[in-house]
Amino acid sequence: MFRFEDPAYLYLLISLPLLILIRMYGLRKRKKQLKEFGDILLVKELMPNVSGGRRELKFWLMLAAVALIVVMLARPQMGTKISQDKRQGIEVMIALDISNSMKAEDVAPSRLDKSKMMIENLVDNFTDDKVGLVVFAGDAFIQLPITSDYVSAKMFLQNIDPSLIASQGTNLAEAVGLSSRSFTKQDNVGRAIIVITDGEDHEGGAVEAAKQAKKNGMRVFVLGVGSTKGTPIPDGNGGYMKDNTGQVVMSALNEEMCKQVAEAGGGAYIHVDNNNLAQRQLDNEISKLQKGDIMNVVYSEYDEQFQAVGILLIIILIVETIVLESKNPLLRKVKLFK
Repeated sequence: MFRFEDPAYLYLLISLPLLILIRMYGLRKRKKQLKEFGDILLVKELMPNVSGGRRELKFWLMLAAVALIVVMLARPQMGTKISQDKRQGIEVMIALDISNSMKAEDVAPSRLDKSKMMIENLVDNFTDDKVGLVVFAGDAFIQLPITSDYVSAKMFLQNIDPSLIASQGTNLAEAVGLSSRSFTKQDNVGRAIIVITDGEDHEGGAVEAAKQAKKNGMRVFVLGVGSTKGTPIPDGNGGYMKDNTGQVVMSALNEEMCKQVAEAGGGAYIHVDNNNLAQRQLDNEISKLQKGDIMNVVYSEYDEQFQAVGILLIIILIVETIVLESKNPLLRKVKLFK
């Protein structure tokens, strides 16, 4: 497993775009100054030994060197020794609805963004537990296999968007079924499926899937996001989505369906709105699950990898030193750069 011991240094990479902007400003200013001497083509002919390509190459080499120095400061490491770590925890599969209706903004900032915030807060409270992520609309697929790597969970969570699934709709049954098949084979571990949706079950079969999950020793919790009154769905262009007749599509939370699925799955239904009550209710329900022995594969020893980065840095600096801004008179006929 690859990691950075001091990842905070990686924020220094933000300075690279700034350096590029400074470089562009400098080139623009230099070009303006050359125009004051006369025609640019004529000025270039008067400076035959000056190479713009060489200056460009030297800049990008120095930029790469800065990036490598930042990487070295962050201390890249590679795991070398694997050990099994037994902990007391639970397993949670989260099924997140990413259909277009989750773009509705009756819950701030939107149904989908609010759901992602709740998931992140839930993961923050995990210590020795495992979590996985399923996304669904007309179809369902595993976004993140069940894991104890919470950093990866948050990273995958941030990349979730309705565009991930082309088939629109809300296939709750497939989401619950896929989630129930995604747990580990360990015994005596509390397992929960958390479905986050606006409850529009377009395909049917969700109640039956929840009953089967309960029969297999899992509990199905449903978080209903949005308002039951209905709200338009932003189309991303400043307007709202419309149906084939030109009417604005209104999306409303189907609480009745959500409650039926939660009851069939032996869990609880929680309504998500603009306050934090739903988060507390969810945390409380999850804390009731039975904790069991969970085996985690962990890296107990790491080797520093900055040496390889350092060698590459030295090579880049040597090349940058060798490449001169002016053409070598002895090699003037060799046109590697314009």
